[in-house]
Amino acid sequence: MVEGGERVDDAGIIELFFARDGEAVAECRRAYGAYCLGIARRILPREADAEECENDVYMAAWRAIPPERPASLRAFWGKITRNLALGRYEREHAQKRGGGAVDAVLDELSECLPGPGSAGERLEAAELAGAVDAFLRSRTPRERQIFLRRVFFCDGVAEIAARFSTSEAAVKSSLRRTRAALRRYLEREELL
Repeated sequence: MVEGGERVDDAGIIELFFARDGEAVAECRRAYGAYCLGIARRILPREADAEECENDVYMAAWRAIPPERPASLRAFWGKITRNLALGRYEREHAQKRGGGAVDAVLDELSECLPGPGSAGERLEAAELAGAVDAFLRSRTPRERQIFLRRVFFCDGVAEIAARFSTSEAAVKSSLRRTRAALRRYLEREELL
């Protein structure tokens, strides 16, 4: 914290990283710790793993900034946390598939995204990611947000319904329509 107990804003946090000031990590934890831990908890079932993942986020950020200068720290932390948590989840569940939230999301996405041994091997990940991004920009803001809450943040259907003040059935229907539309879009683009 700066003098007088004031919090450092995002630009200040980035400058702390560029100055290689250890206070950068402390400021990140104060500003985004609960956010990162929340994402990790949705993906990793054990609290200790989620907490370890949160700590790994700060190390990853320390390595990435500089040279990177994120436009949105919240999105930057969310992406790092999600990727680290999913990587840990995959390593821990390589031999076993359960009925957890991440498995449910991956099963849902398998309906509309190519898997190993299919078109996914012929395409670069960046091309597919660009196509999914273009597709999501074509959706209404509400559809896009519901889809991203489920897929990116691994929120449960009930949690999404509460966030958007709607029924679980409406969320399930929106997700089903979005996945079907994504599948059609990828087929038209010859990416599936």
